[in-house]
Formats: sequence, C-alpha cells, structure tokens
Amino acid sequence: MSKNDILIKVNQLYKIFGDNSNEALNLVKGGMGKDELLEKCNCVLGLNKINLDIRKAKIQVVMGLSGSGKSTLIRHLNRLIEPTSGEILVNDQDILSLSQKELIQFRQNNMSMVFQKFALFPHKTVLQNVGYGLAIQNIPVSEWNERAKKWINRVGLDGYETYYPGQLSGGMQQRVGLARALATDAEILLMDEAFSALDPLIRSEMQNILLDLQNELHKTIIFITHDLDEALKIGDRIAILRDGSMVQDSDPQKIIMQPADDYVSDFIKDINRARVIQAKSIMTPTNSKSTGPVVQENMVLEDILQIMSDSPSKPVTIENTKGKITGKIEMTNLIEGMKRPKSQGTNITG
Repeated sequence: MSKNDILIKVNQLYKIFGDNSNEALNLVKGGMGKDELLEKCNCVLGLNKINLDIRKAKIQVVMGLSGSGKSTLIRHLNRLIEPTSGEILVNDQDILSLSQKELIQFRQNNMSMVFQKFALFPHKTVLQNVGYGLAIQNIPVSEWNERAKKWINRVGLDGYETYYPGQLSGGMQQRVGLARALATDAEILLMDEAFSALDPLIRSEMQNILLDLQNELHKTIIFITHDLDEALKIGDRIAILRDGSMVQDSDPQKIIMQPADDYVSDFIKDINRARVIQAKSIMTPTNSKSTGPVVQENMVLEDILQIMSDSPSKPVTIENTKGKITGKIEMTNLIEGMKRPKSQGTNITG
C-alpha cells in the first residue's frame, strides 16, 4: 500500500465528553479506562487514541456494539463533532484547521452523508430532497433537476419524483437518502447505520444496490454498522471499536481467521464460517496445478465443499482473477478453516 492509496488519515484521535476534558485527557493518556474516567471525572470517553488510514475508493467499515464510539468517529470526519485532541487529514489537508466558511465548502464539495433515520425533508418532494445539496450550492434549477433525476433513476425510483417521503416505504426513503448523497458527486460517502432501520430483505437489497454503485463509481465509503454479516458483505476493510478504542483494523478475511483478542473472537463466533471464509484464506500456496477442479480465490468454503464432495481425495486448484495459480485446497484445509481460531492476544492492523 502506497501513501497515495490513503485518502483519510486519523492520527491519535481522542474525544472526551464533559467538563474538564483536558484534565480527563491526561488521565486517559495515562491509562485510565472508560468506566473509571466516568466515576472519577464524570466524563465520558468517546474515542481513545484512534489511528486509522482509510483507503481511496474502498469501503471502510467501522463496527462495534452500542457505545463503542463508531458513530462518534464518523462525525469527526466532517467535524459534526470536534475532537479533544488529535489530527484528521483528508487528501493531506488538516480539516481541523478549516474556518467555519471553509468547513462548509469542504462538506459541500468533499463529503456526503446517509443517516440511519433517513433525515429527509418531509415537506419536500423526492426530487427536491435529492437535489437539495445541489440547490444550496446555487446551481441553476434546470441543472440540479437533471442531475437529481439521474440519481433517482439510478437507485430505482424513476416515476416517484413528485412523491413526498411520507408516501414512501422505509426502503424507498433510504434510496432517496442515498441518491441525495450521490447527487453532489462528493468523493467521500459517510454512512452511519444507514440500513439498520430496514427490514432484513430490504436491507439486503440496499446492500446490493450500494455494492453495484460502488463497482461503478469507486467512492471512498465509511460505513458504520453493528452487524458483522453486513460488515463482511460490503467491507474492503473492517475496524472494530470497543469502549472508544480500536481493537482491530484488517481485511475481513483476517478478522475471521486472525481475531486480535477475545473481544473480536466473541464477535465472530456465531458467523457461518462456511459462507464467508474464502479459498485464499485457507489454501496451501503453490503454483502447480492439481488434477482436480480449478476455482477462484474468492470462492467460499461452502461452494468448495460441494465441488469436492464427489472426489474428496482430489485437491482443488486455486487461481486469482488473472488466471494465475496461487494455491491448492485439500479436505484437511476445509476442516481447519471451519475451526474457530484462538485470539492473537494483541491488536492487529494489516
């Protein structure tokens, strides 16, 4: 990974809510935890020494239980919340140094946000909601109308331009929210529990829409969720927070195969490993082709098992997207892959 791959850098970020936050900050830096800080200083530790590199044109998932700091973190990226201490760089620009006027311009041009509760204007039509971010930039009405209609169509709401949010289902409202965020053509998309209020089937549909759009648009997306299945489905990387601290930031496959500590191990213990672990995570590296079938690196264990069931003694050859042989899988690899791993006992970033 080169420096040019990093769009957002979060360095040594702390957030403490309450009076005497500077005094509390020194205590936190000295090793005081969240519960003790609340008891002794009546301050809430929101973020504790967060360091995170967010890659350009990738989906960075930030997840954790309620109160872990994930929503607090995403609101620092557009300065809806000001940090107690730390640095946030976007394209090497220190956003904490921006004046209020510069910050407004930065938000309008660089970042869009999709909220859990949709945050639509109930008195505005779908067209007006989607075009709102363009209208406040004083773009001519005819131009923002055309651009808004394009994104309304792109999220599958063509024909609903004159409807009001109250006339739409929850899933349709969130499509409006997504279209509004995309209409400004911002490079960065912040999504805070964007799909968690939706029914499971609609939620899955919205995840698929997001992935289809990402394959086309290559945005830098920071996606907040508490749902591991959702994180594994859409994330290029996953950062897991606990009590304001980041315990692991890794490739999703590494999260599953190499959990950093017991907390992460507990997080992943109930997932269906056969449906999420990919061939590349369990294969034995080799460049020699076996006599068995050939499959792609991203095929999951469940599908590989189906292929191997007819001839379990024959290894399966693994190749990458360029057709190069990278490894092989035998039945013993599948069995090992299904075992829950022990935690590594330390934070992992990789």
